[in-house]
Amino acid sequence: MTTGFYHDERCLWHTTGEHALILPVGGYVQPPSGAGHAESPETKRRFKNLLEVSGLWRKLDVRAAEPVTRADMLRVHTADYLDRFKATSDAGGGNSGFYSPYGRGSFEIAAISAGLVKRALQDVLTRDADNAYALSRPPGHHCLPDASMGFCLLANIPIALEAARATHGPLRVAVVDWDVHHGNGTEAIFYDRADTLTISLHQENCFPLEGGGWQDRGRGEGVGANLNIPLLPGGGHQAYMDAFELLVLPALRAYKPDLIVIASGFDANGVDPLARMLAYADTYRAMATQLKALASEICGGRILAVHEGGYSEVLVPFCGHAVIEVLSGQSTDVIDPLYNIVFAQQPPADMIAFQRARLEAQAKALSIR
Repeated sequence: MTTGFYHDERCLWHTTGEHALILPVGGYVQPPSGAGHAESPETKRRFKNLLEVSGLWRKLDVRAAEPVTRADMLRVHTADYLDRFKATSDAGGGNSGFYSPYGRGSFEIAAISAGLVKRALQDVLTRDADNAYALSRPPGHHCLPDASMGFCLLANIPIALEAARATHGPLRVAVVDWDVHHGNGTEAIFYDRADTLTISLHQENCFPLEGGGWQDRGRGEGVGANLNIPLLPGGGHQAYMDAFELLVLPALRAYKPDLIVIASGFDANGVDPLARMLAYADTYRAMATQLKALASEICGGRILAVHEGGYSEVLVPFCGHAVIEVLSGQSTDVIDPLYNIVFAQQPPADMIAFQRARLEAQAKALSIR
């Protein structure tokens, strides 16, 4: 089995400027003593480093990619947004939307990030790789056609999908977004379309505060091709397992995509500073295992994962490593060092039952079986 791993060091050189977590430094906000902005390169770098140190890196087909072109971007984004983003980036940086600061050169780095996803998707479609993981940065799932948002500067997955469709013709694609925040950008781009099933599992009312409700099912031709699964804060591992059993896997089987793309954020982990979902590395291992098996069943094994959020420098690498083990079919002696701590905080049985009842009610209301 060939698992392509797509990476470019320049993506880790994207800067968000001087921040403390998500707050710009100044006034009463002191300069940070550590990593600074939550969207730090260190989570991604430490993920890659763990792969190298564990030996798993040597089992992967590590690849680079060309940046996406302006024509690629224009299939998804407005010319006005791209012009503003490029001009601001050239002038030293700023913000072209909401909660998405960047520095000089970030326009070009974002094009590389999207380019990694474009090539990964192309290679999986053409069977040049059995499956793939794109370590993209900056992320993309919040980015709107006309504005950046939530640390996301280009819509990496939609750009890659539209480039593939321009080359290969119509494609029926499912995007499963397990980032802890609602995948509102991907949703917005495909909300009126039936050729892309967008599924977002996210902590309810976390970010963005508006949207993400289970009743939002798409519009026009896209009705039924958008599935939001809001989960209660603190839902833990079992919330994701129940969501997969009751909603995600049945929806994918009914849709029968040609390709499954995972928007792979690791910010549902139990020590993430920007969420409260209490997942651990084996949560991601279990979700990846189920999606890989389903891809083999319904779309010839075509599956790739695209890196999104995740802000714990300690735990993100272990969550990512678990996913790469699944994709590559390899095992190592790496274990989640925080498993016992996070497992001890899993919700009580009554909360698990309440969350499952909510998911069962959603499945019944949407006739998903």
